[in-house]
Amino acid sequence: MTTAPSAPDLSRYGWLAVATAVATIALKAGAWLVTGSVGLLADAAESIVNLVAAIVALIALKVAALPADKNHNVGHTKAEYLSAGVEGLMIFIAASSIIFFGIQRLLHPQPLEQVGIGLAISVVASVLNGVVATQLIRAGKRHNSITLRADGKHLMTDVYTSVGVIVGIGLVGITGWDWLDPVVAIAVGINILVAGYTLLKESTDGLMDVSLPQEDNARIHEILSSHAHLGIDFHNMRTRESGTHQFMDVHLLVPGEWTVKRGHDVLEDIVDEIVAEYPRMTVVGHLEPIEDPRSYEDITFRA
Repeated sequence: MTTAPSAPDLSRYGWLAVATAVATIALKAGAWLVTGSVGLLADAAESIVNLVAAIVALIALKVAALPADKNHNVGHTKAEYLSAGVEGLMIFIAASSIIFFGIQRLLHPQPLEQVGIGLAISVVASVLNGVVATQLIRAGKRHNSITLRADGKHLMTDVYTSVGVIVGIGLVGITGWDWLDPVVAIAVGINILVAGYTLLKESTDGLMDVSLPQEDNARIHEILSSHAHLGIDFHNMRTRESGTHQFMDVHLLVPGEWTVKRGHDVLEDIVDEIVAEYPRMTVVGHLEPIEDPRSYEDITFRA
C-alpha cells in the first residue's frame, strides 16, 4: 500500500480570486452607474456572485489542505467538490439574474448614456478577469484542483458575459436600437447556464466517487497485465478521484506456493510502477492464491 502526499495549500489562488472579484465589482458598478446599461448591471451582479463563490473556494482550499486525521483518514480533499458544486449553483444564479434583468429592460427599454466611458471601464474589468481566470485554470490543471478549475471557469464566464455586454452596448451605440442591449444580455445568460451545468456535473461525479478517466484505467490495466508472465492475475481493480488525490485498489492473484514475502515483493514492484506514472495515487493491494476458488467469490470487476 502507498500513501498519498498531503494536499498542497493552494489558498493563495483563492485570495487572488477574492481580490479580483472585489476589483471587478467596483469597476462594473461604476460602468453601470455611468451608462445605465442593464447589460452592465447584470455583469456587475454576476461579479457579486463571483465574490461569494471565491470566498467559498478559498474556504474549500483551506479545508482540502488539512492533513488526514482520525475522523478523516484519507484527508479532506472532497471539500473541493462541495466548493465546485457551490460554484455551479452560483453560475446558475448569475445567469438567471442576467436573464431577469434583460427581460425587464426588453419590456421597458431605456436609452444608454456615456457609452464610451462605460465600455472602457468594462474592458478593463474583463481583461483583469481574463488574466486571473487563465491563471486559476492553469493552476487547477497543474495541481488537479477542481476548485481552482471551477473558480477559473466561473471567472471566464464573467469574461464571456462582459464581451457579450460590450458587443451589445457597441451595437446600440452604432444602430441606436436600445433593445439590442437586453437581447445580448439574455443570450449571454442562457450560454452561461451551460457552464453551470458542466460544473455541477463534475462536482457530483467527484462526490459519487467517479472512476479515473477511461484512458488512465486502461493504462493501469496494461501495467498490471504486463506481469502476467510471472503466473499472476488480478481482478477487482477500482479507481477513484478525490480532489488532488487518486485512489486505487486491486486483488492480485499469485501462485499459492509462493511465500508471503515473494508475493508482497511482486505487489510492491507493481505498485511502485503505477505510482511512478501516477504520483498522486494511493494504492491498496490484496494478495490471494490464484488456485483457491474462494479468491473468486468476491469478484466485482474482472479488471
